[in-house]
Amino acid sequence: DANRQISEYKFKLSKAEQDITTLEQNIGRLEGQVARYKNAAENAEKVEDELKAEKRRLQRELRTALDKIEEMEMTNSHLMKRLEKMKANRTAFLSQQ
Repeated sequence: DANRQISEYKFKLSKAEQDITTLEQNIGRLEGQVARYKNAAENAEKVEDELKAEKRRLQRELRTALDKIEEMEMTNSHLMKRLEKMKANRTAFLSQQ
């Protein structure tokens, strides 16, 4: 009976050692996954920060371009009014002669 128990305990010990080995392998695999996911998350955050900076830069450029367009439209309007005045003056001058 004692030999049977010893044999049973040896089997249980062997099984427990196998389980421990399997669990240690799983731990190693999971730690590798954690490291990869952490690296991927850090890279994603870096890309996100770069994209946010790019978006801010593009929005600044857009505001600058819109301001420039508005300024050019005002200049164009002013020049068109001056041209119309010059045409009117020329027509008036020619009709006086």
